[in-house]
Amino acid sequence: MNCCEECGQNLEDVEVEAYEVRQVFDIPPVNLIVTEHQSQIKICPCCGRLNKAEFPESVNSPVQYGPNIVASAIYFKNHHFIPYKRISELFHDVMGIKISSATIIEAERECFQNLEEFENVIREKLLSSPVIHCDETGMKVHGKRHWLHVASTDKYTCYFAHPKRGSEAIDAMGILPEFKWVAVHDGWKPYNGYNCDHALCNAHLQRELIGIEESYKQQWAKDMNELLSEMKKYTDECKEQGKYLDFEQVKALEKRFDTVVAKGIEENPPSLNPERQGKRGMYPKTKARNLLDRFIEHKEKILRFLKDLKVPFENNQAERDVRMMKLQQKISGTFRTTRGAEAFCRIRAYISTIRKNGLPVLEGILAALKGAPLAIP
Repeated sequence: MNCCEECGQNLEDVEVEAYEVRQVFDIPPVNLIVTEHQSQIKICPCCGRLNKAEFPESVNSPVQYGPNIVASAIYFKNHHFIPYKRISELFHDVMGIKISSATIIEAERECFQNLEEFENVIREKLLSSPVIHCDETGMKVHGKRHWLHVASTDKYTCYFAHPKRGSEAIDAMGILPEFKWVAVHDGWKPYNGYNCDHALCNAHLQRELIGIEESYKQQWAKDMNELLSEMKKYTDECKEQGKYLDFEQVKALEKRFDTVVAKGIEENPPSLNPERQGKRGMYPKTKARNLLDRFIEHKEKILRFLKDLKVPFENNQAERDVRMMKLQQKISGTFRTTRGAEAFCRIRAYISTIRKNGLPVLEGILAALKGAPLAIP
């Protein structure tokens, strides 16, 4: 500022009163750094043998990409689900680097192999957890229907791809067959066959109750939905305030549960549930009666959260973890090979786990590529 905006007086020699500050944040252009390694070659004057110095173990080709580039490519593919072709375009447009899909796939293969022991550690961590969450979702592998199975907690994630959805796949995953504590799930029948305590996702049940209330106008469904919400509010308050469950209050809430079920039985008499034998010898019932029967048969599993504060009300943890596969399918498409699906599951589980534990993702991928994945508590 050289002169006054009002009168034009010269201000060059006037003392500064104060400063108004504005800042601009930017990043410098990305420039590729090339590090050349030279191996000395010498001929022994005694025997004539040609001797070559060893290159560093990680330098195994005449020309190759460094670990930061490779780790970034794996990060883009397995955390942000960017397709291989678009990753190549990103590197070319932003960094001036021509990296092929084959290079990224080879890096994923190496990362996949280096994470085998980490995956075993995660399974052990889940087996010793007091509560785990389980879910599954469909996925396409070389054009055929497969299934992604997940077992997780707020600290650990394990993904497993398999052509089957049921017990064969769950057994192959190797967690529920040995698990002895509480497994939270949506009530899908194969889960119930494992020798552990079970807790049902009440968010699923509440959605079904709303459907029964709206479609069949049944009061018991409305009352049960409101009661489950009241139970959740009570357990949430106990957790937030660090209080123990009050046995008398739990007993009173459980008694109200039985009362609502009794009302449901009154609203669904045999006349509404025709005993007509079907093709498979079954006696069809209304959707309302089927849901009511689940509340009768699985009362203990539904109310487990009310008696053990370690058990959550819903299965949101597994649903959040399994949602990543749905995003992968939408953004990046299906898997062309079984090995590709397995690599994604293992690498994605590693990324999910280190993020849950507050560890840096890129640093974790670099460590995995070096054969020393980050340790988790």
